Amino acid sequence: MSSPTGTVDPGVAGRARRTAAEAAARAGVRIGLVEDVAGTSEVSRFLAELWNSTEAMPAEVLRGIWHAGGSALAAYAGDRLVGAAVAVFEPPATRAVYSLVAGAATSDRGIGFALKQAQRAWALERGATAMTWTFDPLVSRNARFNLVKLGARAVNYVIDFYGPMADGINAGDETDRLTVRWDLLAEPSAGLDGVAGPGEDRAGAEPTAVAPDGGPLAARTGQLRWCRVPRDIVALRAEDPPAALAWRRAVRGVLTEAFDDGYVGTAMSRDGWYRLERSPA
Repeated sequence: MSSPTGTVDPGVAGRARRTAAEAAARAGVRIGLVEDVAGTSEVSRFLAELWNSTEAMPAEVLRGIWHAGGSALAAYAGDRLVGAAVAVFEPPATRAVYSLVAGAATSDRGIGFALKQAQRAWALERGATAMTWTFDPLVSRNARFNLVKLGARAVNYVIDFYGPMADGINAGDETDRLTVRWDLLAEPSAGLDGVAGPGEDRAGAEPTAVAPDGGPLAARTGQLRWCRVPRDIVALRAEDPPAALAWRRAVRGVLTEAFDDGYVGTAMSRDGWYRLERSPA
């Protein structure tokens, strides 16, 4: 299908294609657009299994997204589908894209990073310069991937974004989400060379709130704010749903206040702390 034509420098788009190809090679996968019925059906089944849900992304919806100029990218290791990412254009179409869903069968091979770089290259080739998506603010590994490895910024907190969900991951919880925005023109150096990025050092930070587990929940140091999330919210949700809900509401209080005060999320430390900085704009 035809896609919007933008004005991104061809050199930028070319470098993005090379970055995506290098990331795919390191992950041991090949990534390509899905444009046929069989492929969309396979991606739909993969996403349903990944999220333990029959409604993750129906094949007919994927076909509609492709027909409207969006994309579904699939990552294969040999003949096995191991990752997928789906995106549509935001209005105005030549400025930004919205990543509807992205997932990989494993988190330790770089497949997710390769998929996001392929999405970035696809978007830049069509003139988009930014990408947005949402994720669960309590899942620290996703926060670290988005904010540190990709270099995106958390710009908004939405309470109960989807409403009740019946899948095998979110059932029984409130579906708060952070909105992240990724500058596609920025070179992805942190993701390529393994630099940890900011967020590890909270020396001198003053605790300002107590978490449900009795430890510190929030802290401040200078103009920086910090917020801690549980080590593994998915396991906690399964083992102790009331405790998981208590964490949800505690973190919600800290982050919504920070965003209301003009802060953005810029990093996630290895031990589960968001770093929040005042937005320059």
